[in-house]
Amino acid sequence: MSHFKIRKINAIAEEGLQLFTDNFHVSEDEQSPDGIVIRSSPLNVDDYPTLLAVARAGAGTNNINVERATEKGICVFNTPGANANAVVDLVFPMIGVWKRNIFKGIEFCKSLAAMDPDKVNAEVEARKAAFRGVEIAGKTLGVVGLGQIGVRLANGGVHRHMVVNGFDPAPALANIHLLSPEVRLCRSLTAAVENADVVSLHLPLNDRTRNFVNSEFLSRLKRGAVLINYARGPIVDESAILEALDSGILEAYLCDFPTPAIIGHPRILMTPHLGASTSESEGNCATMAVKELSTYLKYGNVVHSVNFPTIESTPTDDVHSRLIVINRDVPGMIALISNIFGKYSLNIASYLNQSNGTVGYNIIDVESEIPGDIVKELNGNKDVIRTRTIVFAK
Repeated sequence: MSHFKIRKINAIAEEGLQLFTDNFHVSEDEQSPDGIVIRSSPLNVDDYPTLLAVARAGAGTNNINVERATEKGICVFNTPGANANAVVDLVFPMIGVWKRNIFKGIEFCKSLAAMDPDKVNAEVEARKAAFRGVEIAGKTLGVVGLGQIGVRLANGGVHRHMVVNGFDPAPALANIHLLSPEVRLCRSLTAAVENADVVSLHLPLNDRTRNFVNSEFLSRLKRGAVLINYARGPIVDESAILEALDSGILEAYLCDFPTPAIIGHPRILMTPHLGASTSESEGNCATMAVKELSTYLKYGNVVHSVNFPTIESTPTDDVHSRLIVINRDVPGMIALISNIFGKYSLNIASYLNQSNGTVGYNIIDVESEIPGDIVKELNGNKDVIRTRTIVFAK
C-alpha cells in the first residue's frame, strides 16, 4: 500500500487526525501533499502541483477554487451534516434572545450591581415590563435551503409548535425525505417567505447565491419579519438589509458574520462566526473529512465530493492494481478506455463508472500490473483529465 503526504491547514480536531493510519504522514509544513485537510483558510489548488484531493472540514467550499480543482482532476470533499446540530442549536436560542429581549434584560440585570441592595427587587418589578417579549409558538418560520441544516431547523420549528414553510431551489431527495410531514414544502421562494414571521437562510455560497438576499427578495417578506443568516455572510446584500431595517420591512437581522457595515446597529444581533464552533461539531467535521480523504487516496472511492460523482468499489483479494480515470463527461469514453485495455490484451476484472454531468469517473480493477503504455495512451486523450494507478499487491 502506498504512503501519502497530508498537509493540515487550520486547527483540525485531534479525533479526526488520529484516523490517519501509518500510511499517512501529516504535517502543517508539507510542500508536496497528496491531500489537504482544511477548514476556513483560502486555498488555491494551483499552489500544490502534486495534489490529488482536498477535504474541507465543514459544509461550505467557497474558500477553495473548486472549478480549477475540477479542471486539474483534484477531488474536493466537504462534510455535509457534520455541523448541522451545532448550527440549529444556536439559531433557535438566537431567535429567543431577540424575541424575548434577553440581551437587553441581561444588560439591565448587570446594571443593578451598582444599586442599593434594598432597592433591587423593587427596580426589577418596576422595569421588567420593558423587556416583555413574544413567543415563537404559533408563528410562521420560513426556511430557505433544505440541506441537512435547513431540514433540522424546519423540523425543530415543528417541535416548537411553529407553522413551518420550506423551500429549496435544488432539493436533494435524500434530505427532503427527512422533513417532518408537518413542514409545508413550497414550490416557490415567495410562497415560503411571504407570510413568515421568521425567515432563516441555509444556502451555500456560490455565484448563484451571492447577494441572494437583495431588495427584491426583501420586498417579498411580511412587514416586520426577522431575517436570520447562519449560512454565509455574502449571500446577503448588507446595504439592502440596512434599508429594510430602517424602513420597517425587517424587525431584525440575526447573523453570524460581523462586518464594519453592520456592527452597532440596534436591530442587528450577531455572533462571531460561532455556528459550527462546538467541540462536537469540530470533531464530527474532522472525522468525516479524514475518512473521505483517506478512503479516496487509498482506494479512489468518492463520497461527499462537491465536484466528482459519488462512486465506491471494494477491491477483491485478487485485484493487483486499480486504475482511476477522470474524464470530461463526453460520449464514448467507456468504449475508449475498454478498447485501449483490449489493445494491450489486459483483462478487466471490474469496471465501474459514474458521472455528474461534468466529470466522468472510472474505477478499473485488474489482477496484474497495469502497463505504462496504457496509462500513457489514456493521458494522451484530450478528454482525459487525469489518471491514477493504485497498487494493492504487497
